[in-house]
Amino acid sequence: MIKPILKCFLFVGLCAFFITNSIAQNTSYWQQHVDYKMEIDMNVNNYQYDGKQELTYTNNSPDTLTQVFYHLYFNAFQPGSEMDIRSRSIADPDPRVGDRISKLAPDEIGFMKVNSLSQNGKNTSYTVAGTVLEVILAQPILPGQKTTFKMDFTGQVPVQIRRSGRNNKEGVALSMTQWYPKLAEYDFEGWHADPYIGREFHGVWGDFDVKITIDADFTLGGTGYVQNGNKVGHGYQDEGASATPKTKRGKYTWHFVAPNVHDFTWAADPNYRHDTIIGENGVELHFLYKNNPEIIENWKNLQSKTAAILSYLNKHVGKYPYKQYSVIQGGDGGMEYAMCTLITGERSFGSLVGVTAHEFAHTWFQFLLATNEAKHEWMDEGFTSYISAKAMNEVMEQNRENPVSGSYSGYYRLVESGYEQPQTTHADRYNRNFAYGVAAYSKGAIFLSQLGYIIGEENLAKTLKRYYADFAFKHPTPNDIKRTAEKVSGIQLDWYLTDWTQTTNTIDYAITEVVEDGNKTKITLSRKGEMPMPIDLQITTTKGESMYYVPLRIMRGEKPNTTNYTQLEDWPWTNPTYTFTIDVPMSKIKSMTIDPSTLMADINRENNDWRK
Repeated sequence: MIKPILKCFLFVGLCAFFITNSIAQNTSYWQQHVDYKMEIDMNVNNYQYDGKQELTYTNNSPDTLTQVFYHLYFNAFQPGSEMDIRSRSIADPDPRVGDRISKLAPDEIGFMKVNSLSQNGKNTSYTVAGTVLEVILAQPILPGQKTTFKMDFTGQVPVQIRRSGRNNKEGVALSMTQWYPKLAEYDFEGWHADPYIGREFHGVWGDFDVKITIDADFTLGGTGYVQNGNKVGHGYQDEGASATPKTKRGKYTWHFVAPNVHDFTWAADPNYRHDTIIGENGVELHFLYKNNPEIIENWKNLQSKTAAILSYLNKHVGKYPYKQYSVIQGGDGGMEYAMCTLITGERSFGSLVGVTAHEFAHTWFQFLLATNEAKHEWMDEGFTSYISAKAMNEVMEQNRENPVSGSYSGYYRLVESGYEQPQTTHADRYNRNFAYGVAAYSKGAIFLSQLGYIIGEENLAKTLKRYYADFAFKHPTPNDIKRTAEKVSGIQLDWYLTDWTQTTNTIDYAITEVVEDGNKTKITLSRKGEMPMPIDLQITTTKGESMYYVPLRIMRGEKPNTTNYTQLEDWPWTNPTYTFTIDVPMSKIKSMTIDPSTLMADINRENNDWRK
C-alpha cells in the first residue's frame, strides 16, 4: 500500500513530467539557459585577475547551433576600440567617455584575454573581434542538448571611464561590471552579439556560483548571496557571530551564489561601511558606501526610503522575487545590475534617493522583464523612468499632479531640435546621444503615461501588473506590452504602438472654430499633427465644468467613464476635422480645453484652449 504522502509526491511528479513535456513540445516560446561556475583571483596592486569559468549551456531552441559568441566587454577600454572611435566621432559624446579611452596607457586599459576554451573536453576554434569572441564549436549543440564550456582567462580592470573600472572619482577601488566572458543571447531572432559601444546589455538567465579571492581588508557587495559570511565577515556574518576568516596569502575567498539571474556584478573597497535593514517580505537591503563623514547621514537616511521604494514597486508592479538587494557606492553615475545597483554617492539627499529609485525600479523592468536594450531600450529606460517618478512622488511626498511632466518637457525639446529618430532605432545607431536619451527615457516614459490617457488610469495600473506577471523572466518585446494593454482594456492599440515607437509622427490637436447655432454651440476640432489620438475636451460653462470624450475609431472601444464624460461619435483618423454640437448656448460657455490632464503629448498646447 502506498502511503498518502508518497501518493502526493507521485502525483506532483507526474504533473511536473507532463507539464515539462508539454512545454518542451511547445516551440512558440523558448529560452536558452546558462549556469556559470567561476573562480577569480584578484591582484589589487596591478588590477589584473585570473579566472576559471565552467559554463553549462542548455540549448532550448529548435535550432542546431554550430557557433556561439561571448562578450569581452573590457576590451572596449582600449585606444582604437569601437567605443573609442564612436565616442570621438559622434556629435555629442558622453562626457564621461569623450576622448579618454584614446589616451589610456597600457597599464590603464581594460582587457579580457581568453587563454583556453574547450567544449566537452575538446578544444574549440575562436577569434577575438574587439569586444566579441567568435567561437566555432567542437561539436554542434542539438535542440534540447546541454554542453559544457571550460575557459581560462585573464583580465585587467580599466581606469574608471564608463560603468566599470578602478578608482572612480569618489575613490571606490573596484566597480566590477561586465568583467567576465559572458555568453551572448540567442533567441527567436538569432544571436545578439552586439559589440560594446556605449549602450546597455542583453543576457541569458541562469545560476551563478562565483568565488572571488581578494585581499582580506576589502569589503565586497554585489549580485547573489554570500555563502561563507561567517568566514569572511565584513558585515555578512550571522547576527551575534564572530567571523572566523580563513586567509590565503593575506586574502579571503568570497563565495557568492545567485539563482536565476542574467548577469553578475560586484564591487570592492577597503573603506566600505556596510549596513543592512530588512524590507518588505523579509528582503535584506544592503548598503555599502565609503566611510566619508560628509555622506554618512545621507546614506543612513536613504535606507528607510529604499525600503519604501521596494514596497511601492511590489504593490504597483509585482513582488520582488529575491531575498536580497544591495545599493553600492561605485561606478560613474547610476547603473542597474542583478540584485544590486552601483551609484555615485556624493550627492544631495534628494538626488541620492532619486537615483536609487530609478536603479531599483530597473530590477523589475530590466532584470526581471529584461527586454533587449539594444533594440527596445525605451521599454527598459522609459518604463523605469515612469514608475520611479511615480514612486518618488509618493515616497518623497512631492505631491506633483503629473510626476512624469519632466519627460514631456524633454520630448518637446527633442521635437523642436529636429534630431528625433524613431524608437525602433538601434540604441547604438542614434545620430546623437541627446536623441537616444530622450527617445529612451522621456519618450519611453510618455508611452506609459499617455497609454493611461488612452485606456484609463485604472486599466494602465492593471496592465503593468499583468505585464509583469505574464512576462517576468521572458524577455518581452514591444508587442507584448501592447497585447497586455489590449487584453486588459478591450481597446485595439496597434495604431498607438506603430505611430509612437516606429515613426516620428507628432500629436497636435486644435480647437479651430466655435460658433453659435441657435440655442446650441457648434465646435470644430482639427488634427494638425500626423499621429491620431482620442480627445478629452473640457468645457466650462456658467454652471460648471463638463467633459466630452471623442474616441478614435480605430481603437474599436472606449476608456472607462470614470469622469462622467459625455461620449461623442468616433473620429476616423483620416478626417482632419471633427465637428459636433452641444446643447449649450454659446453665451454660457466660458472656455474649452483639449486634454486638461496634459497626459497627451501634444506638441503645441497653445491651440488647445479657447477662451470667450
